[in-house]
Amino acid sequence: MIFKDQRVVSTIKGADPRKLSEVVKKLAAEADSEGSGGFGESSSTDAGWFGTDLPKGYEDVTDQVDVRGLDLLNSDSNFGTARTLFDSSKPSALVDGKGKAASGQSEKTKDWVETDTDEQLMLFIPFQSTLKVHTLQITSVPPKDTDSEADDTPMRPKTIQLYTNRAHVLGFEEAEDIPATQAITLQPQDWDSTTATAKIELRYVKFQNVSSLVLFVLDGEGNGERVRIDRLRIVGEKGSLRELGKLEKIGDEAGE
Repeated sequence: MIFKDQRVVSTIKGADPRKLSEVVKKLAAEADSEGSGGFGESSSTDAGWFGTDLPKGYEDVTDQVDVRGLDLLNSDSNFGTARTLFDSSKPSALVDGKGKAASGQSEKTKDWVETDTDEQLMLFIPFQSTLKVHTLQITSVPPKDTDSEADDTPMRPKTIQLYTNRAHVLGFEEAEDIPATQAITLQPQDWDSTTATAKIELRYVKFQNVSSLVLFVLDGEGNGERVRIDRLRIVGEKGSLRELGKLEKIGDEAGE
């Protein structure tokens, strides 16, 4: 018997390899034709949107993010959640072209993240497998028709610190006392003018066997008090699957 979605879809009696082969081919064709808009799966319209080209020899490994374990600190609840950052679709602000919610889009469905009380943001990203992380792509689409010097106008991230293989999200004060695996300072010219995306190439040797990342945004590009991120993409190589729920710190750096 062949099951699909917990129900029998075909029954084969006796040893009939020809019939079994036909059923397998049919199910494979159905699987290829079925689309899904869920996280980590391609949809027929916005599958695999990227803000920049993938580096040669590496692949998109964003689907290895364990979305159930994501943790985001100091985000404004009127905007998206941590899962929003890893959505596979093109940011709505790029479709609209103004950095604002698309026409008719409510506060609850804005598909980007903004900070809350100040410009700092802390994001914990656990993975389903150990990864070799080569590049991060960060998309941030600031509004174009507002005063860029206003305190409530969201800014792009400027200074970012990354920490590997932490067992949980770091507190803001805690992060200040822990050496970062890599610190990045983004410049205005790093942002693609069309896709509003910055490509961050990491020190690859320091991002081997990565089971989790903590991304700490320290400040933004400007004088405002809010930072905005629309999408994150992770590029590298997939490794072995880990047992979910048993994430442990794997440290080989001084002080760990």
